[in-house]
Amino acid sequence: MIKEDRRSTVEGFWKGKRRAPSVYSRLVCFRSPASFFSNLHLQIESINQNMDPLSPAVIVNAELLPFYVGRRVRTVMQVVRSDVLAVIGKSPDEKQLIVKGSPPAPLTSFVEVIGIVNSDKSIKAELWTNFGDEIDMLSYHKLCQLANGEFKHLFL
Repeated sequence: MIKEDRRSTVEGFWKGKRRAPSVYSRLVCFRSPASFFSNLHLQIESINQNMDPLSPAVIVNAELLPFYVGRRVRTVMQVVRSDVLAVIGKSPDEKQLIVKGSPPAPLTSFVEVIGIVNSDKSIKAELWTNFGDEIDMLSYHKLCQLANGEFKHLFL
């Protein structure tokens, strides 16, 4: 019944016979091409504002944070201290890094964080990943330099 109603509404729309669409067909059928594109624009804008967690995140260390305020980044840090609202740690370039958000319990010595850089050079975490108790931070620091240097195009 719903499919027939939807089909007749769509066919009626294109033949110039406007019929009142059902609840189901309102999600699919638009009254005019202009309304289709304005709704599409709003959906894309909403996606950009919400920033899908699977969208690319720039690989950074603490030194690079000022260049990415308001953008999604990813980094690995050595946990120094943590509480319910934030984690303080050491970034791959040996500088202090503050990550705001609720970390998973228990935290390992090294964690990867994906989040948005705040104006105070902290990161508002969206995703935490435990990386265990050993990681080569010097290699990750070099990766940050490559990902933000001459090979930037390979990482985004």
